Amino acid sequence: MLPAIHALHPHLLSLLRIVASLVLFSYGTQKILHFPAAENVPAVGSLSWIAGLLELTLGFLVLIGFQTRIASFILSGLMAFAYFLAHAPKSFYPAQNGGVSAILFCFIFLFLAGAGGGPLSADALTKRKQESAT
Repeated sequence: MLPAIHALHPHLLSLLRIVASLVLFSYGTQKILHFPAAENVPAVGSLSWIAGLLELTLGFLVLIGFQTRIASFILSGLMAFAYFLAHAPKSFYPAQNGGVSAILFCFIFLFLAGAGGGPLSADALTKRKQESAT
């Protein structure tokens, strides 16, 4: 059974990238595109709006697996910044300050910055095309 799980590792990496970026992307669509509709929408140019713009654009890049390492590294920093700016001042404990998702996103995107996008990504497709051309 263990060899079968190891064989799935690259595809599970791609699945983690797709699901995590899709969830983060949805936060960006809510802040910037107002979809799905939300009660509170950040003002254009505010810190929360800029974060939403990064979630939207970089989240989409990670979703399709294009420039995954760079986009993931920036998103990891964004989530760390969001945690310490918005959540940590409320309470020391993430379960009480609402920062659980920010922490998880931070470390998932940090992992993706190191691991890359996996075989189901635009980066992998580009690499395969370059290797076949040589």
